[in-house]
Amino acid sequence: MIASRPIVLYGHSYTPNPSKVVMILEELKIPYEHIIIDLAVVKEEPYLSINPNGRLPAIKDPNTGITLWESGAIVEYLVETYDDAGALSLASREARFHLKQWLHFQVSGQGPYFGQLGWFKLFHPEDVPSAKERYEEQTVRVFSVLDRALKGKKYLVGDKAYVVDTLIEKDTPPVPASPFPVPIISGSITPFSHLQICSLAMNSNFDPEIHFPPEKSPLFTTHLELFP
Repeated sequence: MIASRPIVLYGHSYTPNPSKVVMILEELKIPYEHIIIDLAVVKEEPYLSINPNGRLPAIKDPNTGITLWESGAIVEYLVETYDDAGALSLASREARFHLKQWLHFQVSGQGPYFGQLGWFKLFHPEDVPSAKERYEEQTVRVFSVLDRALKGKKYLVGDKAYVVDTLIEKDTPPVPASPFPVPIISGSITPFSHLQICSLAMNSNFDPEIHFPPEKSPLFTTHLELFP
């Protein structure tokens, strides 16, 4: 399917989940309008009428009439609706479920744990050692899962960087500039030897330095401040 009218994305420039949706829109060359929402008003109307959970992102697709929130659901929708060429998806039923498996791992595991560690390391007004320790442990666990899955291969599913590689690469912190623990904070991921050659590190087609900020993209139509 070709998007004849731009998809409306409600997001924010500095939060990870809207950025994941921007990545997919860019990778699939889908025109979009990025409406920037003030984080102070996401729990208020009129935004709550779009997303009753009061979180970012959400989309409205004028081509189909659908409104969606939750980044994982949005990514699945965009890929299933607009990826006719198979740029980020696979054809076989089994492979599609493997992609969904890793997508769910990203949205339920990697994203939340990495986000919470970043919050307690960098932004929380009080020092909470127990919280930092827990999320450090979970961050290392997530890397361990990825490392085991990538043993003997470059990509999580298939023979190139598909949607899950792209999303996981997006949420993997820069090394060494990250709030993450050893072996991450040291600037080395050598204990996870398979991670070093996977799409998270070097093989994703997505380059944040090229794609962001989204205003530079020819697919991006407007940049608005909504509900200031």
